[in-house]
Amino acid sequence: MKIELIPAIDIIEGKCVRLTKGDYAQKKIYNEDPIAQAKEFELLGFKRLHVVDLDGAKSKHIVNEQVLDQLTSTTHLSVDFGGGIKTNEDIEKAFSAGAKMVTIGSVAVTAPELFISWLHQYGSDRMILGADVRSGKVSINGWKEDSNENLLPFLKRYVDAGVRNVLCTDISKDGTLQGPAIDLYKEIMDCYPNLHLIASGGISGSNDIISLEEAGIPAVVFGKAWYEGKIDLNLLKR
Repeated sequence: MKIELIPAIDIIEGKCVRLTKGDYAQKKIYNEDPIAQAKEFELLGFKRLHVVDLDGAKSKHIVNEQVLDQLTSTTHLSVDFGGGIKTNEDIEKAFSAGAKMVTIGSVAVTAPELFISWLHQYGSDRMILGADVRSGKVSINGWKEDSNENLLPFLKRYVDAGVRNVLCTDISKDGTLQGPAIDLYKEIMDCYPNLHLIASGGISGSNDIISLEEAGIPAVVFGKAWYEGKIDLNLLKR
């Protein structure tokens, strides 16, 4: 397949979990050991891993950098890391712990000058703009707050500034296994055909990934569908 396949590990208290629609009260632990989970992904042939520090997102600073360090030092996976990166110290911690890329959402809304400075300092190839959407508005701080930012103008501002990688999650679909927001992703790609867009949220199985590829979406993140055994790699290896 041409679409980039990116499994996800979300971390709470050092464990691999999944939430539903970002609700911390709807937490399910899938693996007590995220390092073992990452090694399993690597053995299956995945090259990339999306890691979210959910404790960090909630606390507004990185919490699980030790887990990140273990993930990057014990596997060859290219890890993109997000959750709680709010300051220069946070982003330096993430890169020092081995992250190849970082996903930045809240700062791009609340402190755009800081985000732009990071974009210039670290380069567009190491920065992913996190654009998590609920009812058309960009959500921040671990999805606990909705900003006044509308998605497409928000993206335009940062694409014009040099952003090339965007992770977009439709929060209403995340963790629901009800299918991704394909129309939303197609709309984004129609506006920004050169964007490396990573679709996230709602993947229910292999057919959704095939549909995203057919729609021309460059990359996809999946979590719960994998952990629930709904993705067949044999179907995707074509």
